[in-house]
Amino acid sequence: MKLKGNIYHYTQIKFAYNTNRIEGSKLSEDETRFIFETNTLISKDETQNVDDIVETANHFYLFDYMLDKVDVVLNQDLIKEYHKILKSGTEDSRKGWFKVGEYKSLPNEVGGKETAKPKDVEKEIKKLLLWYSSLETVTFKDIVEFHYRFEKIHPFQDGNGRVGRALMFKECLKNNIVPFIIEDSFKAFYYRGLSNYEEEKGFLEETCLAMQDNYKEVIKKFLN
Repeated sequence: MKLKGNIYHYTQIKFAYNTNRIEGSKLSEDETRFIFETNTLISKDETQNVDDIVETANHFYLFDYMLDKVDVVLNQDLIKEYHKILKSGTEDSRKGWFKVGEYKSLPNEVGGKETAKPKDVEKEIKKLLLWYSSLETVTFKDIVEFHYRFEKIHPFQDGNGRVGRALMFKECLKNNIVPFIIEDSFKAFYYRGLSNYEEEKGFLEETCLAMQDNYKEVIKKFLN
């Protein structure tokens, strides 16, 4: 219903602020709130990066799109649409090689580690979706593992983390699991969990569970 002042309102602001902040956005939570509530920016700083503003507004739309398509089975077109919504109108979108809404054309890395080569991305995403669709019952740990595998492939030139975290939120809702928002203050734990996942799955899982506990407390406030 997109009501103001409820869990939807809270989540839009918290999700956009934290997921963009993790990726380097300089917007504060109050500035994010102003953009959502008034479609304007009141900033204490003299300058703000235009892309931070555009990607914040885009994330509000992405969240709405995610809710509208929450029951859709994960597929490549849906994943690409997430990216297209997030990156449209940004400086990157004006670069011929960037390919908004399409898989990367140039190699990239994450955390100093290699990711899938551009020519292998579609094949690797297909394998990931095949594994995920084969699960009889999707659990919290399955969603976390999907996220790790998605980030390891790193299918897009940029925006992989934000797309991946939106997919996690969607899949939690779809599978009747309490969703969660990775908070910027837990960024180091989150990155460590991704980096060491193959050696110790529990670290990323525990980080996500801590975020889920935080979101559960928020839900209680709105329900009481």
